[in-house]
Amino acid sequence: MPYLPCLARTRRLHLAVLLASSFLAACGGGGEGTAASEATHGSSSVQASAGAGAGAPQGGGAQRARRTASNVNSRAYGVEGTTRADAFRLLTQATFGPVESDIGQVMSLGAAGWVDEQLAKPAQAVHLARWRADDAEAKARRAKDTAGAPSMVSSFYQQALQADDQLRQRMAYALSQIFVVSMVDLASERAESVASYYDMLEADAFGNFRTLLQDVAMHPAMGQYLSHLKNRKEDLLLGRVPDQNFAREIMQLFSIGLLQLNTDGTLKLDGNGAPIETYATADIEGLSSVFTGFSWYGPDTQNARFNGNLQDPERLVMPMQGYPQFHSMLEKRFLGTVVPPQSPADPAASLKAAIDTIFAHPNVGPFISRRLIQRLVTSAPSPAYVRRVAAVFNNNGLGTRGDLKAVVRAILLDDEARSENAAADPQYGKVKEPVLRLTAFLRAFGARSDSGKVLMNITDDPGLELAQTPLRSPSVFNFYRPGYVPAGGEAAAIGMTLPEMQITDESSVAGYVNFMVTAVRIGVGQKGVDGKAARPDLQLDYTAQKPLVTDPALLVDSVNDRLFGEPVNATLRDETIAAVSSIVIPPLNKNGSNQALIDKAKANRLWTAVALPLVSPEFIVQR
Repeated sequence: MPYLPCLARTRRLHLAVLLASSFLAACGGGGEGTAASEATHGSSSVQASAGAGAGAPQGGGAQRARRTASNVNSRAYGVEGTTRADAFRLLTQATFGPVESDIGQVMSLGAAGWVDEQLAKPAQAVHLARWRADDAEAKARRAKDTAGAPSMVSSFYQQALQADDQLRQRMAYALSQIFVVSMVDLASERAESVASYYDMLEADAFGNFRTLLQDVAMHPAMGQYLSHLKNRKEDLLLGRVPDQNFAREIMQLFSIGLLQLNTDGTLKLDGNGAPIETYATADIEGLSSVFTGFSWYGPDTQNARFNGNLQDPERLVMPMQGYPQFHSMLEKRFLGTVVPPQSPADPAASLKAAIDTIFAHPNVGPFISRRLIQRLVTSAPSPAYVRRVAAVFNNNGLGTRGDLKAVVRAILLDDEARSENAAADPQYGKVKEPVLRLTAFLRAFGARSDSGKVLMNITDDPGLELAQTPLRSPSVFNFYRPGYVPAGGEAAAIGMTLPEMQITDESSVAGYVNFMVTAVRIGVGQKGVDGKAARPDLQLDYTAQKPLVTDPALLVDSVNDRLFGEPVNATLRDETIAAVSSIVIPPLNKNGSNQALIDKAKANRLWTAVALPLVSPEFIVQR
């Protein structure tokens, strides 16, 4: 069943009343979560799975028809410019939310021109500097205080909302959900390490995958999170073996996955038609010996520094260094590679052999390509889409493997990302994760920060907030697994993977509605900024909409233009207009004593016109 009609069934009956009554009461939803939950939970019928073959028609005829006559290359989209609808779709895939200035830029440069301009923007290392400045302020107030996780969350949102290198920002966020570290498990003062880690992801976002893989492996944030920092060599006398945690995850989650893949991401099968494992226990054991002897950065290699008794001030942000006396000297076998016995032990040589071997594995191209496509474009890339992108990963056209800049360009300019035919397929698209829904809303309505620092809260609570905070996933498996298929229903019947649905249930949908209702009315972020105790730091700009509140149709169209970029379907538009119109603006009486009631009705109309689309399937699903 097509996704939007499936979602729409319950919304048609309940959602307009839910939102209008919520605003008239000047509070969030409360007990109305069931109706909203039904509306969104229906999205288990939407996205297609990898390998389900629901790809786009490859002719691109409809797309070519709306280009200029001189555009003869259907894959070189946007060379002479593009439509507003296509610009909006590209910016939804490649940024934290379309804004009018960027839409105009894409329409002028074309999709390819805009992507190339974004790829040329240099990285700006801002998160560590921001965290340290915030930490210094905290300690100035009280010596034992720390900036902790809220500083990194605020820094993330500041860049997501305000940075002009939006494609790099979006790519770094995608990478953070593949190469996961989480502030849930790192102590609050170790958020400094996460800030440095995120700077690294941004710097490597358009570099080479091999560089990224080694930088991830050697960053102390990952070393702490997956416990290979201070990982000691085996001791046969004591029965000690190296920690296997990172060795397992660098293969399973960061590079090759559990099962061998064809270039198009489909499973390779043995002669009996069974999947083939990519690695065995012996490979994990061999790699675990590679990742021994690495610990804190410092100017010497004393045992005390390995154990953390000597603490260099840069230890949380500088790459881990090898300590030969703690590195395994035994032979190391993994993925068909053999590192011979070492005397003396050589951690750097072992590391190089491991990263080179993993990077060269044929699974890496389709494995990473599909995950990036899922994060940026669709949960349901066709095997042909994966194959085209993986081919670019394997060779960027100049003989280079792992060129992430070329990979991102291939993902965003592929027919399956740009074609209107693909977007119309009922199994195409993805559920926008809550963080991306929030940033799209904040950017669409020009959110302004009272403090100038975008002070955001942690929003983990599924019942009251977003069930998601950047860099605070519950485990190394991220907020949701890329292969997640909801149990039961149409998705399970056809094997559709719907990653974001793993954090979508009755509680989280009600929490999202309540959170967004409040955000529309009063803004988001930390309160008490600059003495404004009741005012969240981020305030929305409704200047263009306020004069339209007496004309529900014009008001709704103005809001929809910000959130959708083009006219929405008639049903959503009509329902929203009806909900807005149901809020009556009383006439001004002779002495003007009811002005407050008039102002309240106007505000409720505005809030309803903004909030109802934000909880609609048309907004929640990226097409």
